[in-house]
Amino acid sequence: MSVVIGLVIGLVLGLTGAGGSIFAVPLLMLLLGLPINDAIGIALGAVAVSALIGTLGNWRAQYILWVPAISLGLGGAVVAPIGKYIGSQLPPILLLLGFCALAFIIAGIMWRQTVTTPELANVVRSGHGTENDLITPICRFSPENPSDTSPKCIAALIGCGLVVGLLSGLFGVGGGFLIVPALLFITQVSMRQAVATSLLIICVIGGTGFTSFVAGNSSLDWLLLAQVCFGGLLGMLGGRLIADKIAGPQLQKIFALALIVIAVITLANKLINGVI
Repeated sequence: MSVVIGLVIGLVLGLTGAGGSIFAVPLLMLLLGLPINDAIGIALGAVAVSALIGTLGNWRAQYILWVPAISLGLGGAVVAPIGKYIGSQLPPILLLLGFCALAFIIAGIMWRQTVTTPELANVVRSGHGTENDLITPICRFSPENPSDTSPKCIAALIGCGLVVGLLSGLFGVGGGFLIVPALLFITQVSMRQAVATSLLIICVIGGTGFTSFVAGNSSLDWLLLAQVCFGGLLGMLGGRLIADKIAGPQLQKIFALALIVIAVITLANKLINGVI
């Protein structure tokens, strides 16, 4: 079952461009009966590995934008351990309620994208791009300077990284649902570059959050983590093969609805059983 959970993480991450990690926590709780803090820790490790797999392909294709990746990634890496610590101090029921609220927000963002900008749902993290996708990044804070890396622009990227890092540490999410829109808003880049760069950022932030989890948890089930990561590897590779054929608005709507259903079932299950 743990391999299947990893498969879901990799597939969703590869096919929709975001949201893979947000499925991991409720599935680990529902199907394996993990406490929410343990589920968050496992999810952080699994999504970091899955993102690394996708990053390697994008690295070779030269889609990664290094200045935004470093700026946003460092901001997130600094705050992710803090978010993980805060989450470990919160009552589990409060953490679960916060996670479900975040899941609803992400599902709403995914659904809204299919309505307002359906063409973006056809561009995925693990898909193949063309040379036309390789355009020079332009910071929108200074549109008159195509190569602007002003302090204001860098500060915006770092600020976004702080928010993503906090959410990643708290809830075990990769943050792709925030990173991609932020990169598109702050820097005028292609969608392909934005999603490729976000994978590297997710890898860094998720890896940092997972490291802080391991440091405070000596009883981590490494076999379970390995099985989930193996499933994530299969999911990402599978997504790479079929992404261009089936990715699109309708698929993203299905994932959004599935996320809401899973979050509601997880919350109801834990409240009825009285075990968080």
